[in-house]
This record gives sequence, C-alpha cells and structure tokens, in this order.
Amino acid sequence: MSYLRSSTATGAGPPRAAAALRVGVPGYAHPLLAPVEWAELGRPGLPLDWVALNVAGGPGDRPDPYCGPAVARVRSAGVPVLGRLDLRLGTRDFGELVSDAHHFLEWYGVDGFYLDRAPGDRAAMPDTERVTTTLRALVGAGRRLVLAPGDVPYQGFVELADQLVTFNGAWADYRWSQAPDWTADHPPARFCHLVHGLPGGHLDEALRIARWQGAGTVYLTDRRQRVGLDPWESLPGYWDKIVSKVGPGVSE
Repeated sequence: MSYLRSSTATGAGPPRAAAALRVGVPGYAHPLLAPVEWAELGRPGLPLDWVALNVAGGPGDRPDPYCGPAVARVRSAGVPVLGRLDLRLGTRDFGELVSDAHHFLEWYGVDGFYLDRAPGDRAAMPDTERVTTTLRALVGAGRRLVLAPGDVPYQGFVELADQLVTFNGAWADYRWSQAPDWTADHPPARFCHLVHGLPGGHLDEALRIARWQGAGTVYLTDRRQRVGLDPWESLPGYWDKIVSKVGPGVSE
C-alpha cells in the first residue's frame, strides 16, 4: 500500500480541519438478497453521501424488477445512487464500459458512477481521464463520479473525479495508516475511506482517524473479507451507532 505508516493508532502528522462525516455505501447485495439493507437506505434523515448500485457485476443484461424500486426509494430520500462500474485496474474495454454506463442511466436513472478497482499509477492517468471525461459528458452537470483505486493514487487523479477512495481495506491496516501530505491541499469531501473487519469497540477510534486524515466520507463495518465473501454486502452489526455518531438527529 502507498499509505505511509504512522507510529500510533491515531495517525501521525498534523491534524486536518475537523469536518462533518458522511457515509458512502460501496454496494450492498442485490435487493432480493438484502431487502433489509436496501429498505434501511431509504430511511429519511440518514447521513448518506452516496450509495453504489451493483446489479450483477454492473447493470446486468436487462432492467432488474427489484433494483428499480429499491433505487427509487433511496433517491426519494435525497441520496444519490451511483452505478458501479468495474475498471479492472485499467484493463476494462472502453466500449463495454460506456455501454454499461448507458444501461445504468437508461434502466435506473443513476446520479453518477462509482468507478471500482480503478488504477492509480501515473501512467494510467490518460486512459482514466478518457473514461471520466466521457462519463461526465453522459451524466451531465451536477452528477457524481467517485473513483475507487482503494489506495492513495498519484495525486493528479484527484482532478478526475468528485471523490477518491484512498483507503479500502482492513482495520488492521487502517489503524496504522497515514494520508500523504498532498491530500491536505483538498477539502475532506474529496476523499472516502472504506474499512472492513472493524470491531465495534474501535468505532470511535476509526472515526477519529478518518477525521484526522481529512476524509469526508466513510463506510465502516465489522464484516470481514474472506474468499467468496464481500464485506460490503450487508449492514454492519453496529449500523445504528455509525449513523448516530456521524449524523446526529437521524430519524428513528
């Protein structure tokens, strides 16, 4: 990982300006398999920044009868829904990617795109910029692009999207991580951290680290990543604690 290593669990280096955190949801399971999760995302007043929609590794082959209503409920709560596009570390066929983007827009009316498994090397910037420029033209002004390399990319990538996922990994790594200095030149809204395997007893510590490192959006879960198991597919066991700590005044 390109994160620097700190000598404490609070993240070394100067603290970033405190900012209100929001929650970004990188993609629950299909609404048929995760009805509780999708119903919760439509609850008014949650401090959600965005929700990623992954129908079947993308938009699927045809409009899904379960995903349409689920997306509509989330959007009616004022939360942007982003179509999840897999960049495959820069190896995804450009035409196939654009076709999937069109299907997300036509079938689900998404508010932008979550570009998962994005490359982060400087050499990949031109091809990635081609993708983001094309997607911006498709969705129009005021829509969201979240670029998710999952690690700190070359700093020029911050100009290619509205937000960068600069950490996507286990709590064991996150608690010793440190953001590079260049991220301090940008507001917290430009960065997102996704942390799995986080014990409930360390929730406050993880939120302090996110604020310290200048992330404006987080997703924290006690679910662990294992072979064949996506830690983001279900609600964390302490979901209510997260939303109460991140967004005071959430409706019950």
